[in-house]
Amino acid sequence: MARFVLWGTYCENALQKREPYRDEHLARLGALKDQGTLITLGPTEGSTHVFAILESDSEASVRALLEQDVYWREGIWTQLNLYPWIQAF
Repeated sequence: MARFVLWGTYCENALQKREPYRDEHLARLGALKDQGTLITLGPTEGSTHVFAILESDSEASVRALLEQDVYWREGIWTQLNLYPWIQAF
């Protein structure tokens, strides 16, 4: 399994716009964490960027998981940059 870092951006007024989708988003993240795919995920202070570390067999599978998230589908996340990551420690 490989690890990937996500660095993405949120839309303007993300805190208000995400509200109708937040429960679905968090439930899905919880399931991904339970499966071992999601290591960590969260916003920067001010909710301008999102950061995550995910583990999967391919970058394509991680990108597909991210693009299935309600925050991506509803435009709460506006950009998703994914990078292969090598954990040194």
